[in-house]
Amino acid sequence: MTSPVIDFQPVLKNDLVIAVPLTASHFDELYAAASDLLIWEQHPNKNRYQLKEFENYFRGAIVSGGAFLVKDAQTNEVIGSSRYSDYDPATNTVSIGYTFFIRSHWGSGHNYTLKKLMLDHIFNFVDTVTFYIGAVNKRSQISLERFGAIKTGEAETAYYGEAPKLDYIYTITKEQWLQLCIKMAV
Repeated sequence: MTSPVIDFQPVLKNDLVIAVPLTASHFDELYAAASDLLIWEQHPNKNRYQLKEFENYFRGAIVSGGAFLVKDAQTNEVIGSSRYSDYDPATNTVSIGYTFFIRSHWGSGHNYTLKKLMLDHIFNFVDTVTFYIGAVNKRSQISLERFGAIKTGEAETAYYGEAPKLDYIYTITKEQWLQLCIKMAV
């Protein structure tokens, strides 16, 4: 039996967000959203608001083959990005990360709903999702713990074109996600 082909860049949408496959033509509008230094204060590379650093981030997103441009579903405003990366067929695992949102959309449910869409989609194909979160990124760590992900380790991670930095590894399995979805539906 052959494995299903995984679509790492579907269009994902609900009443809060629309996530479309990131293309080179999105550079200017995504950089405009990302050029706020406060967005990156807890991320592993605090300088991604600068053009040169953002160009590297964007290049890595395109190369990943799993990146999204995220828009507000009500206004069509570009509000951020996220991606699937590091698919490992041997363990049937993929990572979700490199996520950022503009500050006006922090704490508004947009990140949560995007992650839910991404998990609902990818768990049709994989058994486990990992998240590599910068050790200093407390905001994202708390968000993932609320989401049901469990801290399972730490690692020095070399992001695309960047020096290694300490990450906390969070994991959620398909079974855990399905159980959480059942609880949320009640």
